[in-house]
Amino acid sequence: MRTVSLDELTIDDERSVRGVALYDRLKQALRRSHHRFQIPAVGAAVSWDRALFLNLTYWSGADAADVLCDAHIPADVVAHVAWHRVVSRQLARGVVVPSSSAPVVATGARALFFAESIASAFDLYLVGRLFLHEPDSDFIATQVPLMSDCAQEAGLTEEAFAALMGEVARDPERAFEDMRALLLDASNALFACAGAIEAQAALEGLAGHRFAPLLHHFQLSNWILYARAYAVPASGADPGLRDLDASLRRAPVSLDWLAEHWIDADVR
Repeated sequence: MRTVSLDELTIDDERSVRGVALYDRLKQALRRSHHRFQIPAVGAAVSWDRALFLNLTYWSGADAADVLCDAHIPADVVAHVAWHRVVSRQLARGVVVPSSSAPVVATGARALFFAESIASAFDLYLVGRLFLHEPDSDFIATQVPLMSDCAQEAGLTEEAFAALMGEVARDPERAFEDMRALLLDASNALFACAGAIEAQAALEGLAGHRFAPLLHHFQLSNWILYARAYAVPASGADPGLRDLDASLRRAPVSLDWLAEHWIDADVR
């Protein structure tokens, strides 16, 4: 493997996201972070399933170097990785808690879930933005069928799934926040479960959420297992993340709040 920067990669399907203003800001934030990627050395090869396995299994925190099959990266992956860097940077700096005069640094499993829920929910936001306007994009062509399969496995009919995608397309910002909150609630609840019976009860408790049929699309088992293996043990409640999460749930458009306060924070 060899290590490269974003500027050394070809970004695929970028034309499709040209109308998504946040994409370019996220791309520039990722460039400023000097994030590195691993691609096969000259003469070597890494299959798609091998790269997926490495990325899902060997997270390594803020200094992670995402593995790619070659010197190409999809535009949606650029946004996903950028969110991880942006959120991790801000949580490391400290979360402002109303009851405290000093920022509280967020670490451990809750911080990991908080970051992953934002990055993953943005995938659904992109679906909403592109579903009607860029239906032939690579992102829609690959992600929507995967989501459809997941939803149908959960009992949603094709018609119901089509209606759900219509809702997402009509209000992608609301879809982002609803998905973010659900992913955060689900991961925190599952992390606390001692076994399968408790976990099943936790998942059933979320069954009424409109995006519950999509939960397993987001590889929650990897989140939970990685957090159990590597995350810093939590020491009681985390008021910083709790209050920040509550602020996002109350915000008229949580994605606007994150964009305004976090994406360009390193520039300011």
